[in-house]
This record gives sequence, C-alpha cells and structure tokens, in this order.
Amino acid sequence: MSSEQNNEKKGVTRRDMIAGLAAIPVLGVIGYGLLKQQQEKISRKENVLPELDFKAVSGVPALVDGPVLRIGVVGCGGRGGYLMKALGFVHPDRIDDWEKKGSSDVFWAQYLQEFRNQDDLRIQITAVCDVFEKNAQRAIRTGANVFRNGESGQMAEAPKRYLTYQELVESPDVDAVIVATPDHLHVPVAIAAAKHGKHVYCEKPLSWTVEETFEVRKVVKETGIIFQLGHQGRQTESYQVAKSMIEKDVIGKISLIEVCTNRNDPNGAWVYDIDPEANEQTIDWKQFIGPAPWHPFNLERFFRWRCWWDYSTGLSGDLFTHEFDAINQILGLGIPASAMASGGIYFYKDGRTVPDVLNMAFEYPKRDLTLLYSATLSSEKNRGKAMMGHDAWLELDENLTVYLDPRSTKYKDQIDKGLLEPFKPIYSYVPGQGSVDAITTPTEKYFAGRGLLYTYRDGKAMDTTHLHLREWLNCIRQNNGTQPSCNIDQAFEEAITAHMGTISYHQGRKTHWDAANEEII
Repeated sequence: MSSEQNNEKKGVTRRDMIAGLAAIPVLGVIGYGLLKQQQEKISRKENVLPELDFKAVSGVPALVDGPVLRIGVVGCGGRGGYLMKALGFVHPDRIDDWEKKGSSDVFWAQYLQEFRNQDDLRIQITAVCDVFEKNAQRAIRTGANVFRNGESGQMAEAPKRYLTYQELVESPDVDAVIVATPDHLHVPVAIAAAKHGKHVYCEKPLSWTVEETFEVRKVVKETGIIFQLGHQGRQTESYQVAKSMIEKDVIGKISLIEVCTNRNDPNGAWVYDIDPEANEQTIDWKQFIGPAPWHPFNLERFFRWRCWWDYSTGLSGDLFTHEFDAINQILGLGIPASAMASGGIYFYKDGRTVPDVLNMAFEYPKRDLTLLYSATLSSEKNRGKAMMGHDAWLELDENLTVYLDPRSTKYKDQIDKGLLEPFKPIYSYVPGQGSVDAITTPTEKYFAGRGLLYTYRDGKAMDTTHLHLREWLNCIRQNNGTQPSCNIDQAFEEAITAHMGTISYHQGRKTHWDAANEEII
C-alpha cells in the first residue's frame, strides 16, 4: 500500500497535505497544524453534526442523442457573442487575444482552457440578426468558426444574415432561437419565434412590461416550445448545495434574506463604450426602437440603453433578477405578496432615467419572511447573499459558509459543551472541493475562502452558461415534455416579482399580488 493510500485511510488526503504545506509560508505553525487537525476535524464532523453529509453536484448530464440543431441568434452584441462562445463558436480574433493574454496571465490561460474543454453540443448557427451592421458581420464570421472536441478553428458553413428578426424566425433553416436583444425586444422576438414553432432561449429579464409577461407565457404554453430563461446561475454548485442545506434544516427557520448588488465603475453602471463605426447608416434605428416610444437617433441611447426606461428594466430587471432567481431556486419562494421600493439617481447625473441606487422589500407572509434587495452603482463594498435563520445564517457568493447563531435552539447542547463556537463558521463549501466540510478554526476558514471562479463538475471547470444552454438543448432533443430548470413558469415568477418592485418605485407606494386573479394591485 502506498503512503498516500495509508494517509487516506487515516483521514489525511494528498490534498490536505498540499494545503497544509502551502500554508507554512503564510501561516507558519498554524498552517502546518491544519494537517495535524485533520483527524480531529473528522471526529467533529462525525460526532457533532453526523446527520449532515452534503456532496457537490456530480457529473454533467450526457448529451441527448438527436440531430444537429440549427440555431438562430437575434442580438449579436456583447451578450449574444458570449452565448455563441458558450455554444462553441468564437471569432478568430478573440482566440488570438486570449492566447496572447494567456501567455503571461494565468486567469486568461485558464479561461481559454476551460473553453477548449467544452463539449461539442452538436449545433449549427444558421442565422443571425442584429440592427448594427458591424455586430451582424462579426457574428457571421463567429458562426463559421466552430470549436469541436478541443480543436480550434474548424470552419463551419457561415450563418445567413437576416435584416429583421421576423424574417429569421420564419426561416425553415432554424430550429431554435436565442434572444439577446435589449429588454424591450425580448418578448416580441420570443413570441414571434414561438408562433413559428421555434424553441427559445431568452436572456433575462423575461419581459419589459407586465402585460407582455402574461402574453409570452400564454404563447409558450400554447405552442409547446421549449423555453429557457438565461439565468445561468441555475447551474451554480453552491446554490444547489445551499438548497440541500435548507432542506435539511441546517440554519433553522428563515425570517430574513438580504441580497445586494454593488458596482463602482462606469461599465458596471451601463456607461458602455460607443463604437466609432456606429452611425445612422450602420444602425437600423427604427427596428431598435420597436415597441418603445419614438426618439430621434442617439448613439448614447443605442449603446447605453440600460440607462433609460424606454428600453430597460433598470436595476430591478437587470441585476435584482439574478439575485431573486438564485434565492427562488433554493427556497422556491415564488411571487411575493407585496413589494415596496425606493431609491433614485444619486451619482450618475448623465441624463439617465433609471435609478443608480435602489432598495426593495418583498414580503412573504405565508412563509413568515422578508426578502430585502439593495443596490448601488457607486460603491464596490462586497456584500453577498445572506439567509438568516434562527440557528445559523448562510452567506453565499462563489463560496458558501454557514455561521452559528449564539442563540440557536438546535445547537444549544453543542454550544454548551464547547463543541461549537457561536459566530464561527460551522460549514463551508468551495467550488471544486467536492464536498462540504465542518470547519471551526481560522486556518480552515482561510483555506475555505480560497474559492475558485468556476462551477465544477467532477473536478472539471465548467462555464455555467454552457451548462444552461446544454440543458435547454437536451430538453429539445428529448422531445417528451421535459422542461429546463428556468422554464416559462420560473421566468414568470421572476418577471412579476421584478415588475412589482419597479411599479412600487415609480408610484412611491406598496404593490400587492392578487394570486387568485393573477393581478398586481
């Protein structure tokens, strides 16, 4: 038997040895002590909280057999380009840039390797549409440059460029449509696609107005197409581990949840660069306006559309929906009974109409809890998601950590016996680690905090957007009514919740959800 196997039988793995040795330069004797404390940790784990054994998400669902699916992309800008990357298509210039950066930067080297490790999803991009000529031409070149089985630069048939989304969704060469337009065009494109029998992957948020939220749900259900909303957080391991913890009542009764957004740079506040090649000849302004109020041609409005209610859903629809969807998948909250919002334009005095500071409170009286959201676009103070229970609280970002409440009823005996210490972390999950460990010491907390940026499956770094698209494609190929994780019902809950907050902000008063009549009042 090897020394490594011997160590593993004693509860000390090679990973623990490496971690302990790596800590010596930073933490001295404390880091080395982590290795010696391993047996003690295992004893605590088995004797203090033996009923809890959480595992990371295992494996990636196999690709369902079926024909090559033909994809049309409507909206080929920043997010549209990223979705094409997640499908396996990247412009050659971008690959060259990643390789150059990766030669001196570990992050970019890792990013490029993660992309090359993506599975071949067996799709072809056959159609693209964008109102900006430059975006459309770049998408054509991107759609012809597919990466299959780790091999780069394989040429595929170039997608056809359509001038309007109406023409694209009518094409017999398209099986499914990806919608990556500004918010105000999400539903028009999705409905048109569904009515022509095309499956739809739509970027968040679902809708721009309350009325179209009901309309798109109706059309999706009537047509029976497979719909997936682009909340790729549905694939995040730490969220799925958190759901398991909540189901096992680790933190006790939850009465308050806080989620936040903090940004502090112009790009994060939607002040995007204006392309020098953009003008009235290269942009189809009329098609961009679509259902929005007419406004004369304006490059700021075109590139920084998120700053105006005319095209945007603001902080509530753009950023809060990420936070809400994470909590909704963990707790299954659904639509709140009421919402109250306040805020304003406090920092970016640039003509925008959407607030740069927003606070919202959502009440769930049947669950005896409140969900709070606060956001600022002029401070980068780190604030993660926090679920506050009677016995402990759970903090969630890339990692997951559970802290013990000193007044816990569930863990009172362990606290009294000195087995658990109040205010200290008792569980932590780090993506890629493979399991959740009991932790009590600052040293272990230090290692738990060394989280990685990617979601993992069986130790392999995975792009959550790739996994989310993969899930959608698998449901299409199964053709048996199987629904993806963020289907139209989940999307409807997200949209109505966000709209309740937005309406409250505009009206300066509380909004209520009449569940029986499905109406915001």
